[in-house]
Amino acid sequence: MSIHSEQAEQSGKTMNSYLAPRVREIQPSGIRRFFDLANGSKDIITLGVGEPDFITPWHVREACVYSLERGYTSYTSNAGTPELREAIAEYLYNSCDVKYNPKDEIIVTVGGSEAIDLALRALIEPGDEILLPVPCYISYSPITAIGGGVPVEVETYARDNFKLKAEHLISKITPKSKVLILNYPSNPTGGIMSYEDWLPIAKVVEENDLIVISDEIYSELTYDQKHVSFASIPGMKDRTILVNGFSKAFAMTGWRMGYACGHPDLIYAMLKIHQYTVMCAPVMGQVAALEALKNGLEEKNHMVESYNQRRRLVVQGLRDIGLSCHEPQGAFYAFPSIESTGLSSDEFAQRLLLEAKVAAVPGNVFGAGGEGFLRCSYATGVNQLNEALHRMGQFIHKLKQE
Repeated sequence: MSIHSEQAEQSGKTMNSYLAPRVREIQPSGIRRFFDLANGSKDIITLGVGEPDFITPWHVREACVYSLERGYTSYTSNAGTPELREAIAEYLYNSCDVKYNPKDEIIVTVGGSEAIDLALRALIEPGDEILLPVPCYISYSPITAIGGGVPVEVETYARDNFKLKAEHLISKITPKSKVLILNYPSNPTGGIMSYEDWLPIAKVVEENDLIVISDEIYSELTYDQKHVSFASIPGMKDRTILVNGFSKAFAMTGWRMGYACGHPDLIYAMLKIHQYTVMCAPVMGQVAALEALKNGLEEKNHMVESYNQRRRLVVQGLRDIGLSCHEPQGAFYAFPSIESTGLSSDEFAQRLLLEAKVAAVPGNVFGAGGEGFLRCSYATGVNQLNEALHRMGQFIHKLKQE
């Protein structure tokens, strides 16, 4: 036992009491809880993983291997290699019609998650309110709280295809509102926003002097409509920190490669935190990311087409077994309503796992607006998706008999 542990025991304090209250109060990930329940169980089909089932293309892996053979194992510039930042700038200009200066408007990060964390830490003062359209990615709220901010949920609805509406946003704005976090295409709903959808949101942002963090990690995974970056809306580029990465579009989740783009003052502030915490993203990952941007678009298009086929299969399959499901236009998630079963999201997901051996994520972990829904990832094989739908159908039939 350490000296500190002995002192704590003698004083009647627990080690937990030394923790910052804002950290003690954070709940463990609801997604991780269901993964833990599924671990060790046999014959589980998992629809919970937010990860491509493709592996990183060989030429991307080969570029990394070759860089190691050549001895590329040192630090890079804190902001990332000039070559990668230039490639990111070119890619965003071609795909999103947003022009960034690679010298002072782009920072390469350890995944998109670090970019979001850096942005919030650079912006939040204690008590600032951070607006979160929900359902949303589970990390936004706890990262906000760790930084001393106050998460404020703005509900979106299935009847609107989970698009953010200006009137709902306005209803949550107060004098303490400072940042709006956007995530379109959306995890968990698969919702997207068009240019016309963004215009009233941009007006609210400007009138209320908000800064926007736009998490566009699923930007390449859209189906019937092209992704529209919020930063491309007139007047919004300087107000927006655009976050993206390589995990989803290029099947590079484990590489932990992301980036953020924005006004030089904002990026410089994020860079100061970045250089003291992680120094720089791994050089071998940056080499691989550069190869993905230069030569990986063909494989990306193949993945998108495969996801599109599975999307149609899963949405129709869910409807056929009696679950209402809006048409997701992006990402690789379906978000069916389970309200007709009379069970809460937690109850449905737990029973589905225990009785049907299908793991999916209860919608309530993504915010209050997710209660009554279930997140089902279709980033898995077609045979497994068909079997999962079959088991879910049997499970719902059983519920109706109770």
